[in-house]
Amino acid sequence: MATMKAARWYAAKDIRVEDAQIPTPNDDQVKIEVKFAGICGSDLHEYTHGPQLIPTEKPYPLNGHKGVTTLGHEFSGVVVETGKNVTNIKKGDRVTVEPIFRNPESPFIATGEYNLSEPLGFVGLTANGAFANYVVVEDYMVHKMPDKMTFEQGAIVEPAAVAAYAIRQSGMKMGDTVFIVGAGPIGLLTVQVAVATGASQIFVSDLSENRLKKAKEVGATQTFDARDKDIPQKIKEMTGFGVDIFIDAAGVQASFDTGINSLRNGGTAILVALFGKKVTHDALNHTLRELTIKGTAAYRNIFPQTIALINSGRLPVEKLITSVISLDEIVEKGFKALTQDPSEVKILVDINR
Repeated sequence: MATMKAARWYAAKDIRVEDAQIPTPNDDQVKIEVKFAGICGSDLHEYTHGPQLIPTEKPYPLNGHKGVTTLGHEFSGVVVETGKNVTNIKKGDRVTVEPIFRNPESPFIATGEYNLSEPLGFVGLTANGAFANYVVVEDYMVHKMPDKMTFEQGAIVEPAAVAAYAIRQSGMKMGDTVFIVGAGPIGLLTVQVAVATGASQIFVSDLSENRLKKAKEVGATQTFDARDKDIPQKIKEMTGFGVDIFIDAAGVQASFDTGINSLRNGGTAILVALFGKKVTHDALNHTLRELTIKGTAAYRNIFPQTIALINSGRLPVEKLITSVISLDEIVEKGFKALTQDPSEVKILVDINR
């Protein structure tokens, strides 16, 4: 049995870098030699509190996966093998991957809303992922990278697509004002997308001074300590009546309340964070102020545009990389670092290091 090195999840706080079998693609799959892979917030949730999306009791219906799982769904690499039915991708292609599974029997596939098909699943969570030398994915997940795009940039396309989709769903227009609560990777990528697509003022709040500094570096107009109780009033003074768009990239009651109270009447709130607990909400205030509140489920139909923006230089996602580590270092310098060091933003794993 041919083996490779992989970072495999066994339980919360139990990720092991060990030998695993090299996967083989079926007729509709693509095998990729991984170059770089990013550690995502959902990977961190599995490490600290899992299992959340990893199936441990019942197999994932679309592929039968269950139990011990190789993590990693933000990645880039080179195609080394394709199944016999694959025609759009060939050996040697430089690629990045849109890791969301699509249920072919779902009515949402026909409408193009494939991210709403159920059961929800991702490579690296409901299938073995990219913290390994090789990974196998469905052919519809694979996107070719432009020649000048680096593998490091390619590994950040997936979280950048989350941010780009949030901005698209907000209906943001050129000149709009935006308030982003939470300056983690998704919040900071949303800042970058808002800059690239024409926001006039971008406000950001967070608890970390280091992350607020990074927000300023990538284009925030004004930053706030999230503990400041007067943020809504300050934003209204600076904009005249509140922001057009609020994006919650933090996902707690306090972030939700601050953002809603900072919106102008008729404004739009986008919930991009994975809320860990239920929030309470004043529906009468919602109605009387004619607010729009929308959740976003990952992304759909936006990878090509995200790749194009990064390739053009208008979305410099590489600025968010704070560390590059080896696969052997993924627990100590990856997962533990992200839980303990707020100066870390995006950590990439160089699979060949």
